[in-house]
Amino acid sequence: MPHADLIERARDYGTRAHQRIDQQRKYTKQPYDVHLKAVSQLLAEVIDDPAVIAAAWLHDTVEDTEATLEDIRNEFGDHVARLVGELTDVSKPSDGNRAVRKAIDRAHLAGASPEAKSVKLADLIDNCRDICTHDKGFCRIYLGEMAALLGVLGDGDPLLLERARKTWRKHAAGVGLPGELLDDEASRTLPVAPALANRVPRLFIDAFTAEAVAEPLTSFDAERRALAVAELFTKRPRTVIGIRRDGRIAGYARVADLVQGTCASHLHAFHPGQLLPASAPFADVIQVLTRHKQAFVEVFGQVGGIITRRDMQKPVVRMWLFGIITLTEMRLTQLVRERFPESTWSGLMTPSRLAKAQALKAERERLGQQVDLIDCLQLGDKARIVISEPTLLDQFGFESRGAAKQVVKEFESLRNHLAHAQDIVSHHWAQIARMARRLEVHYESRPLDTVAGSQEALR
Repeated sequence: MPHADLIERARDYGTRAHQRIDQQRKYTKQPYDVHLKAVSQLLAEVIDDPAVIAAAWLHDTVEDTEATLEDIRNEFGDHVARLVGELTDVSKPSDGNRAVRKAIDRAHLAGASPEAKSVKLADLIDNCRDICTHDKGFCRIYLGEMAALLGVLGDGDPLLLERARKTWRKHAAGVGLPGELLDDEASRTLPVAPALANRVPRLFIDAFTAEAVAEPLTSFDAERRALAVAELFTKRPRTVIGIRRDGRIAGYARVADLVQGTCASHLHAFHPGQLLPASAPFADVIQVLTRHKQAFVEVFGQVGGIITRRDMQKPVVRMWLFGIITLTEMRLTQLVRERFPESTWSGLMTPSRLAKAQALKAERERLGQQVDLIDCLQLGDKARIVISEPTLLDQFGFESRGAAKQVVKEFESLRNHLAHAQDIVSHHWAQIARMARRLEVHYESRPLDTVAGSQEALR
């Protein structure tokens, strides 16, 4: 494949993947590919390796979009996929608070190749400039995390490393951080955010686990003839099977590949990031399926189950998502009651929406129910009332009402698809993945907010 073609294909793939979920830079609202372009240009100035520059265009694709590492491997080959995998965070929501998760991801990067570390250096440079220009509060947190990362990226390109250190010192001076932090070993474990009391009902984090959705992984001995195994699935389709060696499942194979030789010749080793205990919460399951086509479930130390995105359509997952939405609506109702007493919120409603709420209230009262008018509002109505107040808008992390309204619209769409038993994976996977990824983070750091209270949680 010509070098220029590889880079151009990666540019197109990465740009389109982020466009499909309408991802933007948080502060400037520019299309996300502005960041990808900046990272790739920084690398192109010092590295003449098309695979590395291609990885720069793709470095956030698995983490943020619907694409998996398998998709990247199929499109760009093993080398680019390996680099993207090294650049993709491996921590899960259940691993702990932000500081713990950052330490896990930092350890993952410490073992990455020099090429991947170079991409990360360029990523840090561009992110640091953006964050420290637009958000002085979070800038201090980010600089602490960046200092720790620079401590494990020494194998990256030396010119980019020095440029990253200069960028750090410039912005650290701007917020009053001492320059020697960069060389302080303790900075690698800086606490980056205080852990506040966790007041979320743990039900929706701990009680819904991988074993509730996993399917048994059908397995065969490695010596079995591949074509004979494939013929077993002509009437009961499977995409993946387990391969046994010495009585234990040692890896997996794609049924579509079983056209010749033995099963062993098509064996793929389990990626550590694909393995989950049966007790793993749904948030972890969704995190794995954001990066891989399959998640494999371990029982008593051995892989015995498989989960795909198709399993996320199951009733128990839909019930879990509905639970999160219910918690969100309860919190919105509470905020409207607190901030807009005596139904003063009604002036923020359009006449038609207010009339619908009043009609519903009258009907419920006719049926003998005792309800307040606020209880007859739709979720979207409550959300729009809340985000009309600037202090709440800022509290929830939105830069503008327009951005908040878009998130509310997407949230309502997910709720409606759930209510009408429609496909949620095809239409809302990126949104579900972000919701799951930020669920425990959000409850850990904001004791009174629900998932709807943060742009990161819903977008």
